[in-house]
Amino acid sequence: MRWLNLKNLGYTLEETDAIIKYAIGHATLTGAPFINPESLAFRGFTADEIAKLDKAASGAFEIGFAFNQWTVGEECLQRLGFTAEEYNSPKFNLLRKLGFTKAEIEAANNYVCGTMTVEGAPLLKEEHLAVFDCANKCGNIGERYIAATGHIRMMAAAQPFLSGAISKTINLPNEATVDNIKECYHLSWSMGLKANALYRDGCKLSQPLSNKSDVKEEEEMQEAVEAVLGDAANKPVGELTPEQVLDAATAILNRSSDTEFKRKLARIVERKQLPGKRGGFTQKASVGGQTIFVRTGEYEDGTLGEIFVDLHKEGATLRSLMNCFSIAVSLGLQYGVPLEEYVDKFTFTRFEPAGMVTGHDNIKNATSIIDYMFRMLGFEYLGREDFIQVPPSEVQRQNLAVNQKHAAPNQVQSVAIPAVTTAPVAAAPAPIGFMKPAVEPVAPTPEATAAVDQTQAYLKSFGDSPACPSCGSLTIRSGACYKCMNCGTQTGCS
Repeated sequence: MRWLNLKNLGYTLEETDAIIKYAIGHATLTGAPFINPESLAFRGFTADEIAKLDKAASGAFEIGFAFNQWTVGEECLQRLGFTAEEYNSPKFNLLRKLGFTKAEIEAANNYVCGTMTVEGAPLLKEEHLAVFDCANKCGNIGERYIAATGHIRMMAAAQPFLSGAISKTINLPNEATVDNIKECYHLSWSMGLKANALYRDGCKLSQPLSNKSDVKEEEEMQEAVEAVLGDAANKPVGELTPEQVLDAATAILNRSSDTEFKRKLARIVERKQLPGKRGGFTQKASVGGQTIFVRTGEYEDGTLGEIFVDLHKEGATLRSLMNCFSIAVSLGLQYGVPLEEYVDKFTFTRFEPAGMVTGHDNIKNATSIIDYMFRMLGFEYLGREDFIQVPPSEVQRQNLAVNQKHAAPNQVQSVAIPAVTTAPVAAAPAPIGFMKPAVEPVAPTPEATAAVDQTQAYLKSFGDSPACPSCGSLTIRSGACYKCMNCGTQTGCS
C-alpha cells in the first residue's frame, strides 16, 4: 500500500521506489555513504562481522543500535582495541569510537534506516506533500503535520451522524501552549462535538511512539560538558565546584533541543536570604479551641520570606510537625515559590482541630490549623478576601492598599546563564494541506458564554466540600464557608 498513493499521483515505478527508500531507507550498508562494507573492512572488521552488522542494521531504528557487542561479539571489539570496561559502559558508542563524525553517521543513517518523512524526497512535488501529512512531525527533519483544528473539523463533519461521542485523539506538537489547548476546546464546543481528547507530544516521560532518539541528545550534551570542563567532565557532580556545575548546566541548556527540559533547567535559582534584622508580625488565634501563634518574617520590600508556627504544648507531636512544615514553606518562599501558590493549595485543608476561630478580626471559621494559616496569610499579604468571613474595615483596606506590592511573587536571584536560547514557546503552525471546511465555526453568543462561565463557576464551588450535617447532600462553597443547596443548612456562617 505504500506505493498506491504515489502511483495514483502519477509517479513512475522508479520515482516511487526512490521516494520510498528515501523515507524508510535501503535496509543495507551496501552503497551507504561513509559507513559501508569497504570503510568497515578498512577499520578491521571481517566479512562475517560485516554481514552481521548489515543484517542488524536492516531492522534497526537507527544505525547506531546495530553497532554493539551483541552484534559483533566481544572478541571483535577486543581485537579492535577496546577494553571490556569501555564497551560495557552505557555511554559507549562504537561508531564514534571508530572515528566516524556525527554528520557521517547521520548521512549513513538516512540511507540505511531512512529519514522517516517524505519531506525533501527526490522527485516528489511540493504540492503533493499534503497527501502524506501525519498527526505529528515525522523523523528528525520533518516540519509538516496535521494541525489540531484539522482533527476537530474532521470529527465535526462526522458527529451529526453519530448518537454518541467520537473516540478520537487530537494530537498537538510539543510546542503547543495553554492557549492552543483552550482554542481546541472552544472550537470543539462551537462545532458541536460531544467529546474531545487532546494529547501534546512528549508530555509524558515515556510514550509508545516517538521519533526522537535519546542517544544523540546525550552525546551532544556530553560533548558540550567536555568542551567547557575538560577532564573534569567525568568527575561525580559532588566533586565539582559551584562554578563548574554552573558552566556544565549552561552548556547542556544551550545544546539541548528538549523545550520542556530547557524550561526546567532555566529555572535554576539561588536562595534569597532574609536580612538578619527583619520585620513581620505575630498573630495569636484559637482554632477549634487550639491556641496557635503564627509569626512572619519579611524582606526589606515587605514580601513574606518565612513563617513560624507555635502551639501551646511544648514537645507535642503536632507542634513538631508544624515546625517542620513551617521550615519547608519558608524555604520554598526563599527559593521563589509564590505565596499565592501556597494559599491556593492549602486553604480548605480539613483535619482536627477545626471549627470556630477567635483572635482574628476577619476569620471566624477554619477547617484546620493549616487552613487558618493560609487564609490569614492570603488576606494579610495578598489582600485576598475570598477566604475570610468578615469583610475588612476601611482602615484595614487602606493598609492593604499600601501593601499591594505583597501580591507579587518573591523576587529571586536567578543564576546568570549566558547565551541561553530559551525563546518563548511559539504557537502551533497553521494547518497544512487542508481544504476550507464546509461549515465555518460559529462564534458563541454572549448568553452561551455566560452559561459556560456559570457552569464552570458552579463546578469549581464544590472544591473539597463536606456532606451536609442535616440531610447528607454535598454542600458547595459559600464565601469562606459551605451551604447545602438541598435543605439550606449553613456550615460555620450565620
